[in-house]
Amino acid sequence: MKLTNKIHLYSSLLFTVLLVVMNATIYLVFSRLSIDSEIRQAETEAAASANGILQSIGTIGLPDLLRAYVPANGMLQVVTGPGESYAPVTSPSQSALSKRESSYFPQKTTDMFEHGGERYALVSVPVIWTDGSVANVQITQSLQETTDNLRTLRLVLIVVTAIALVPVVASSRLLGRLIALPIRSMTGTMRDIRRSGRFKRLELDTSSKDELTEMGQTFNRMIDLLESNFEKQEQFVSNASHELKTPLTVIESYASLLKRKGMERPDLFAESIEAIHSEAIRMRELTERLLLLARNKEQWNAKAVRLDLAELAAATVGAFRNAYRRDVHLEGAEEPIFVRTDEHLLKQLMFIFLDNARKYSEEPIAVAIGASGETPSAWIRIADRGVGIPKQDLSKVFDRFYRVDTARSRQTGGFGLGLSLAKEIAEAIGAELAMDSLEGVGTTVTISLPDRP
Repeated sequence: MKLTNKIHLYSSLLFTVLLVVMNATIYLVFSRLSIDSEIRQAETEAAASANGILQSIGTIGLPDLLRAYVPANGMLQVVTGPGESYAPVTSPSQSALSKRESSYFPQKTTDMFEHGGERYALVSVPVIWTDGSVANVQITQSLQETTDNLRTLRLVLIVVTAIALVPVVASSRLLGRLIALPIRSMTGTMRDIRRSGRFKRLELDTSSKDELTEMGQTFNRMIDLLESNFEKQEQFVSNASHELKTPLTVIESYASLLKRKGMERPDLFAESIEAIHSEAIRMRELTERLLLLARNKEQWNAKAVRLDLAELAAATVGAFRNAYRRDVHLEGAEEPIFVRTDEHLLKQLMFIFLDNARKYSEEPIAVAIGASGETPSAWIRIADRGVGIPKQDLSKVFDRFYRVDTARSRQTGGFGLGLSLAKEIAEAIGAELAMDSLEGVGTTVTISLPDRP
């Protein structure tokens, strides 16, 4: 069964049951109150009749007394014992009651019975009769008017229930369609994606804040992630096939050369082995960088913690200095500068710029840290006095595989991926990068960290 039909069926059934139970409860409560009211009224009349009869029985004849107190729609009689009674007096419309056999009750009794298809209330009040015996003054009152009112109420409730079910059934159908609409839209979108191979998103009413809109927004975010992963994968395959072609060709050429003349010429053997080894290392580094760039920002798993920027810079510069035996000058701040960022990614970011400075400069590298007084921002500045970058190339250096000078990059082992990776890392930790360079003078890179605790 479809979801729409299930919602329609279950909601209609539920509302029907609720309406029936509610109206049945109303009827039963009202019926009980009405009958109780009639019985209390009969008890009051019976007590009044018994009192009046006992006060006047010596001066007025019993038939006249009974006629004086008989109810307008019932019967009044005196029962002196089992099977013994005076002739009852009835109202004109209830003459048939006089044919009913009387009963004697030793205690006050209230009862209801049916006679001739009509309901009656019987109240029997014991009294001390003129001869000292215990007699019953019994009043019988018709409940027909109350029964007719209850029948009318029952009919009204049934009609009201039937009328109320019409909008209930219609609204449950509308509710089912309303709930199923975004699901059908989502299903249709997924079918279109599967059929066309192109990513699509749901059209949402942004003013609505309900769960269905939230589900649609989650679906669109999932499509964004899938599309981003797909583009990353496509880009990775394209970049890998393009960049790995050259080292593979070099390795193949040297391997062929070794196969033909390697055993005869030791100098050629050594050159080929060195070239193959060098290209293999380049391929490994290239693959690692491509894999890092293929990650999404969410997959960097950046965990911001509170740390002292001076300590982090000192540790990074120390590690870099020991690894490459290069002269790096660090200018620290007089007071600790605390920031909230991912320690590992910030170190990796500094290593990329320090490595670039090492490759393109033989002079000492200068690293400075500080905090702006006007804005809540800390910064790291890495400067070299190397070859510099032409002004027209500054805006392109963060593009993947962009090289200012291909021959120079080849000599330094660059792939044109380092700055692209730095840009991705900076975005992952919320840092901003600024690069200033002058050809022949050097390059200065500033990493700004706005999140200060």
